[in-house]
Amino acid sequence: MSFTTLVDVATLAGHLGDPDWRVVDVRHQLSDVGYGERAHAAGHIPGAVFLHCDRDLSGSPTGSNGRHPWPGRDRLAARLGEIGIGPRTQVVAYDDAQGMIAGRLWALLRWLGHERVALLDGGLQAWQAAGGAMTALPANAGRGGFEVNEGAGAGTADDVLERLETPGMRLVDARGPDRYRGENETIDPVGGHIPGAVNRFFRDNLRADGRYKPAAELRAEWLAVLAGTLPEQVVHQCGSGVSACHNLLAMEIAGLPGSRLYAGSWSEWCADPGRPCVTGDR
Repeated sequence: MSFTTLVDVATLAGHLGDPDWRVVDVRHQLSDVGYGERAHAAGHIPGAVFLHCDRDLSGSPTGSNGRHPWPGRDRLAARLGEIGIGPRTQVVAYDDAQGMIAGRLWALLRWLGHERVALLDGGLQAWQAAGGAMTALPANAGRGGFEVNEGAGAGTADDVLERLETPGMRLVDARGPDRYRGENETIDPVGGHIPGAVNRFFRDNLRADGRYKPAAELRAEWLAVLAGTLPEQVVHQCGSGVSACHNLLAMEIAGLPGSRLYAGSWSEWCADPGRPCVTGDR
């Protein structure tokens, strides 16, 4: 059996040491880019390997392509092979940021055509609350011979600009409501959002304990967000293509597959003064 959206704590605990499973720690903080490595070295789920959001899960920023550009296929595939991920590997990603960073790895693996990837539901907090083991010992990653297959594509700024006036497209912004409105913008140089985008804060996908809401509840909420739009016409974005992946996953859990990611997101969009930007609730 393979897992393609979520794995619970009990299931992961039963597969620790399974050579066909690879646990990946992607803890990260925007304000402290060394946090994840330090936290991993201090203690992690046994067998977990570490990937860095900036170095491993992103390309090189140029000032015009967003804060976390989509990485190149070949470089990412080589890195995944280095940590022991092969074509049959069940990957489980976790963080301590409500799945925000783990969702990025999920989306990247899907983009490369690797379907056997899931988030640890509730993240490291759920693991520790259940008494899950922790270790500071490094994992023996081995090599996996990762294979790239055709997966879900990522949209570009030009794609979004071309479709702004297309009635069928639904652009969904995963940032907090204040940043969507253009208030309290402390990360990007311009506040506001892309014209026509609706706001669905990624944390609205979660229960109070940090686990994803049940599929039926997510489906009802997302159908309201879509307002009649087909899932295939939905494009997700956020500040830099990280938290938007959380919404992409939420739609998959809800049984609404087929939406896409605009990877450059707001940080890329607002870098070009020729692109339209708006503030407020709409």
